[in-house]
Amino acid sequence: MPPVISSETLPYLSLLIFVPLGAAVIAALLPGERAVRWWTLGVSLAVAVGSWPLYARFDAGTAAFQFVEHAPWIPALRIHYTVGVDGISLLLVLLTTLVLPLCVLVSWRQISGRVKEFMVCLLVMEGAMVGVFCALDFILFFVFWEAMLIPMALLIGIWGGPRRVYAALKFFIYTMAGSVLLLVAILALYLELGSFHIPELMGRELSLSFQGWVFAAMALSFAVKVPMFPFHTWLPAAHVEAPTAGSVLLASVLLKMGTYGFLRFCLPITPQATMLFVPWMMALSVVGMVYGGAAALAQNDLKKLVAYSSVGHMGVATLGIFALNREGLEGALLVMINHGVTTGALFLAVGLLYERVHTRELARVAGVGKQVPVFTGFLGVFALSSLAFPGTNSFIGEVLVLSGAVGWARVAVPGWVAWVLLGVVPGVVLAAAYNLRMLQRVAYGSPRNPDHAGLKDLELREMVTLAPLLILVFWIGLNPQPFTRVMHASVRHLLEQVGGP
Repeated sequence: MPPVISSETLPYLSLLIFVPLGAAVIAALLPGERAVRWWTLGVSLAVAVGSWPLYARFDAGTAAFQFVEHAPWIPALRIHYTVGVDGISLLLVLLTTLVLPLCVLVSWRQISGRVKEFMVCLLVMEGAMVGVFCALDFILFFVFWEAMLIPMALLIGIWGGPRRVYAALKFFIYTMAGSVLLLVAILALYLELGSFHIPELMGRELSLSFQGWVFAAMALSFAVKVPMFPFHTWLPAAHVEAPTAGSVLLASVLLKMGTYGFLRFCLPITPQATMLFVPWMMALSVVGMVYGGAAALAQNDLKKLVAYSSVGHMGVATLGIFALNREGLEGALLVMINHGVTTGALFLAVGLLYERVHTRELARVAGVGKQVPVFTGFLGVFALSSLAFPGTNSFIGEVLVLSGAVGWARVAVPGWVAWVLLGVVPGVVLAAAYNLRMLQRVAYGSPRNPDHAGLKDLELREMVTLAPLLILVFWIGLNPQPFTRVMHASVRHLLEQVGGP
């Protein structure tokens, strides 16, 4: 069981969780749409600024859970309110708090109906998403896990596109099915070990057969959330129909909850079963990389293109996770953060473009770069980041994952090194192909383009929305050490728990 450092300072994590929830109640009572917009923006900015002391005060030299808060909740069932963060969850919390103000800003004009309800959904989601990454009690985790499902479905179903009800129902059904499996695994662990306390469950002795069933239930639940191939079919519909803020939250945060689940639960609680399933998970990851890239290359709808690219990128993350070595795990964590930055930025860019041309079809947006050069500059950087161009944030993460995957094959199944490379290389090539195709069409177009004269370039509000993500693209790409150093101790401890090198 990893050690725990109790917090003797402010209850940082509870504030990050409950300030947005309390602000949602106040937002529901405020008169006027303008007041609600400014209130939501102010609260989300305050939470983003208030989350940075977590990084400043974080002790990177220990694998212990830090900023821990503990209080009895349902003592008869040994259920407690326990929250804390370690090097695996810290950056995910910071990513969540960073993304919310950007979602508010991009929705400033896009959302014109039922603004109050929309902003309430955003605030409720922020509290629940932070709670998922901080919860150290399984029941508390499951409550937050389910709490974010309803506002996300509402965002899609009320403010989405023409097929919003279909997309919302598909999202709800898929994720609820995964949640049932997760609940079964949680209850099985409680009946076997008598505890919901997550650190206490790590490293406990369990039979291989019991581990196998628990791993299968949890892995299926998390695979739906990632989503891994072939459980990905809900994702394109949800992304295409969701408003821009919903797509950003899905890409930047919600998908990471699946990979976080693998890291937090599957590996340390069911280590023997994890080792047993590694070849299958690696194979599915490689298939997802290639399939996601090929599907993205075939798309003419910009949102679908970015949505399918997520399947490929998250395949890279799961490939690193199940390599079960330091390079793979740290690379996977970086890929998770980088995907949140880059793909979230691409969805923001697509939303801003849609505001101007009222279409997402590549054939109809082709050539807008001549009229909106600032927008095209932002899009170009994010596209290069998505294809892992050297010097951008995605490059170092994908290099570490590839190194970890080859290292796993060399140790576990030496004859698989060539097969791993043959599987990964097409995914990398396809990522370059669909991103460069998109950028070429948007920037230059063709002689048959519609006339885009009169389009306005980015406003100050829109540049402010994209600028933090642009900064992170180059900051992580050129100096990843501030981000990787907080991972080292926790990744080392996780490998000790799972028995990896």
